[in-house]
Amino acid sequence: MYVVKSPLADADLKTVAEALQGALVDLVDLSLVAKQIHWNIVGPRFRSVHLQLDEVVASARTHSDTVAERASALGLPPDGRAATVAAGSGIGTTPAGWIKDGDAVRAMVDALGAVITRMRERVAATGEPDPVTQDIFIGITADLEKHHWMFQAENA
Repeated sequence: MYVVKSPLADADLKTVAEALQGALVDLVDLSLVAKQIHWNIVGPRFRSVHLQLDEVVASARTHSDTVAERASALGLPPDGRAATVAAGSGIGTTPAGWIKDGDAVRAMVDALGAVITRMRERVAATGEPDPVTQDIFIGITADLEKHHWMFQAENA
């Protein structure tokens, strides 16, 4: 059922739908992973990394809303339910319990790297069918790459 009808051709809409849903899942999971680590980090760099993690959470939440609203604007119902996120995320498992600051930083480098890789694939996939969505993905990727750089610099 279409409540909102997209101006995109059906084949293009399918490509864009997959990209938007995948991005939504990754961004929701990224916010959850960062918050989980935020709650459990310990070590001498606790405070600085703790605050840095909240910046990632805020970015991921903002971007997930942008992605979900883009999907809605194209007539695609976004799905950010926990089961959907757990089944489709490209981020590896987050360690349980306390996590040393250096390990926390490595976990975030890995999580951000995984999302960035998939976002770059989405940038490429949406260029032809929907440059508007591609533009959104480019902006998100740039922001995530900035966080990725900063976390890498933490453990340099």
